[in-house]
Amino acid sequence: MSSTITYTVTGMSCGHCEKSVSSEVSALPGVTEVAADAKAGTVTVSSAAPLEDSQVRAAVDEAGYELVGRSA
Repeated sequence: MSSTITYTVTGMSCGHCEKSVSSEVSALPGVTEVAADAKAGTVTVSSAAPLEDSQVRAAVDEAGYELVGRSA
């Protein structure tokens, strides 16, 4: 069962930020696609199965940014 969730991330301001977040989140097991958008302050994660928010939060933290929740 695949899953796609958009999260709100603070601190991203440029393409380098987007690449950093995408790289860390892409390394999570089961992730099939990541789209970070610095202007919107979001990262959309598609995965083969639902991920725990804590996994995504840890990856975003590792990239140096803060996941503040799911986008509406």
